[in-house]
Amino acid sequence: MPNNPTFWSFRRCPYAMRARLAILVAGIPVSLHEILLRDKPDAFLATSPSGSVPCLKADIVLDESRDIMVWALQKNDPQGWLKKPDEAAALIDQCDGPFKAALDHTKYAVRYPDRDPDAERGKAAAILQDWNNLLARNGYLTGPDFGLADAALLPFVRQFANIDRVWFDAQDWPQLIEWLDSFLASPAFLAIMQKYAPWQPGQDGVTFPATT
Repeated sequence: MPNNPTFWSFRRCPYAMRARLAILVAGIPVSLHEILLRDKPDAFLATSPSGSVPCLKADIVLDESRDIMVWALQKNDPQGWLKKPDEAAALIDQCDGPFKAALDHTKYAVRYPDRDPDAERGKAAAILQDWNNLLARNGYLTGPDFGLADAALLPFVRQFANIDRVWFDAQDWPQLIEWLDSFLASPAFLAIMQKYAPWQPGQDGVTFPATT
């Protein structure tokens, strides 16, 4: 494990979740260092230019989740997640831009008193309806197989759905609901959501993916 890249993560962060998904599927071992966002270790802050998770330190430092995903999958892509890169990139841009903004304005409405949370939820819902239509047409977002865009977007759709799951399930997006629920029941999701104690200075990280 000493030669494995160091991977700083926070379990519930959707950006870290998408990075862990790609590392898991690629089967590239890393030394996972779980942190608490309210108590960031000095070693992490010295590594991450942005001070945010995820952050990977290998021969280079990668501080963006999508860069970490591509890094892992370029080393090993057994499920072909890097197919249709342009379509995937456009969807990830939409997720990380307007969808994430509307999600935050809905979930953390108290922080944005100048925003109408119902209008913001409507903005997110319009994007989700488009994604439902893609799923209905393709099976997955960019084609008949689960790919990079699915892995990158699902943690954020999960976060949005958890704001009000009753409301979410009442919307007319059956393919989106099935897509999300299948992900939540998958072995991959269970693997990336395993709990780890926060890393402490002087400790080794945890080998991820876990070896058997």
